[in-house]
Amino acid sequence: MRINKYISHNSKYSRREADELIKAGLVKINKKLASLSDEVSKNDKVSIRGKILNEKKLFTVIVYNKPKGELVSKKDDRDRKTIYQSLPQNFRHFLPVGRLDFASEGLLLLSDSVDVVNALMHSDLERKYYLKIRGKIDEKVLEAMKNGLEIVNSKKGAHAKTKISSMKIAPFLDFEILGFSGGYTKLKVLINEGKNRELRRFFGFFDLELVDLKRVSFGIVNLGLLPSGKHRFLSKGEYAKLRDFLKTKKTDEKA
Repeated sequence: MRINKYISHNSKYSRREADELIKAGLVKINKKLASLSDEVSKNDKVSIRGKILNEKKLFTVIVYNKPKGELVSKKDDRDRKTIYQSLPQNFRHFLPVGRLDFASEGLLLLSDSVDVVNALMHSDLERKYYLKIRGKIDEKVLEAMKNGLEIVNSKKGAHAKTKISSMKIAPFLDFEILGFSGGYTKLKVLINEGKNRELRRFFGFFDLELVDLKRVSFGIVNLGLLPSGKHRFLSKGEYAKLRDFLKTKKTDEKA
């Protein structure tokens, strides 16, 4: 594993910050000054400012109720607000499990473990959303929700700068139309993918604008009554279920 990646996995430092520490001569591997291209193996001892960096075994996960108008990013070239400006400083090094775009809100998981983030992000755990669509859901949309949708050469609903013009969207696990009023349809959907702007692109394909999107659950974690802009730690029960999931995932990967 590259030295900067090893440091970011096992400390509060990002890879960029690790590079700066290495350049400043503050990082050693087996008591020798590290260079940016160094690799770290299982038995190597890495130290920062003379203090041994132990491989992280424990991890922390928090739930954040992201409001609209915040980016899931460390910084923005347009000076828009990010989630890290709302979260306490001690979570600055936490990584998000996937994304909720600027106009979306709801449950966002963050962790100080890259392995946990990757396991959750690339899982097929259920994600539940409440949506508000401008327009009416017709039979074509219902069929696509039931059977899946393949988008070819279309960027409707996608981010303006995306280069991805094709996307395959799996059938929804479940959905319920909650009502239609004032030209808007409200519905609840359950999916087990986390592709970029997947739901916006799904409805955009049918020229339906997704006005509101709120994620309320991810796997075993529910948003509950957590206020917008606030965070909480996982409960003991949620940690236990998460560890079971991680063990199962490791077993599946080895099989």
